[in-house]
Amino acid sequence: MQDRSSAEIIRDQRPLTVPPDLSVAQACAAMHKRRLGAVMVVVDLDRLVGIFTGRDAVRCLAEGCDAIHTRLEQVMTRNPTTLASEQTAIDALRLFNDGGFRHLPICHKGRVIGIVSRHDFRAMEHARLDEETRFFEILR
Repeated sequence: MQDRSSAEIIRDQRPLTVPPDLSVAQACAAMHKRRLGAVMVVVDLDRLVGIFTGRDAVRCLAEGCDAIHTRLEQVMTRNPTTLASEQTAIDALRLFNDGGFRHLPICHKGRVIGIVSRHDFRAMEHARLDEETRFFEILR
């Protein structure tokens, strides 16, 4: 089975990027409008500094933050794990599995070019990860 590169997975994607001074309310509205579970927080148009996800929004609200006045830079996940554009789908699934997260920014030469979520992968890629996981559990 040929592994798809992350660049192939995001080929036609228009990622949602926002500045760090955007409010939580504005970010959530943008996520809702585009039906996305995460936004990438960037400076200089495409240099990734953080990610803000639905989980971050729930945590923020649970902690009593004011979504209108709280800026993303205050509540985002800073310096998130990323995937290089030449890495493969199975590399992404391994990172998801190991890191316990659902969204993974794709970067090329330090610049954000897209984002993948667990739902972006084919059944055969999930099956391959399951096979690897079973193999390593046997070795334990």
